[in-house]
Amino acid sequence: MPLRRITSIGALVGAFALALPASGPAAGGAKQQGLAGHLLVAAPRMADPRFSRTVIFMVRHDASGAMGIIVNRPFEDVPIASLLDRLGLSHEGMSGSLRIHYGGPVGPGTVFVLHTPDFRGPKTTIVGNGVAVTGTADVLRALGSGKGPRRALLALSYSGWGPGQLEREIQAGAWIAVAADPALVFDGDYETKWERAMARRDFEL
Repeated sequence: MPLRRITSIGALVGAFALALPASGPAAGGAKQQGLAGHLLVAAPRMADPRFSRTVIFMVRHDASGAMGIIVNRPFEDVPIASLLDRLGLSHEGMSGSLRIHYGGPVGPGTVFVLHTPDFRGPKTTIVGNGVAVTGTADVLRALGSGKGPRRALLALSYSGWGPGQLEREIQAGAWIAVAADPALVFDGDYETKWERAMARRDFEL
């Protein structure tokens, strides 16, 4: 589902649910293994148009597979009160907005919030390198009340790989793994994020 073909953010947001998928990261703050906490950057030779020039923050990578969230394909800003309303939750007193991003082709309608680790809810996982992930509405309420994390990125859906799949794709030259930092993950300069991530090619498997 290439980003360019998505014409209605309302159609996607209307049915989403804040919940980590069964194969997603475990909550509780445990540090992840493998490439979790790093950036996966699509190599120039990437043949899949869904991932061309994408930058993915890796949330999980272990023997059971891998998952991550694309951080350079934004949709539009949506009021936090509207997001909570679409979830059927109280939104009284909520203010501010979040920019919704296309996180990948897996789990349409699933929502994740990547954020700085200065917010920790019951279902928050501290992934590493200054980034955490939460899949419950408490992070939206915190953001809407001015008590949330300093930086946050909300993504619809995610990118996922089965056991050994990502390793094969990296060996084939489709991806480059690099070190991540919050400035690159959360900044709004989307047009140059891929180039800047490629310039960080200093992480070796």
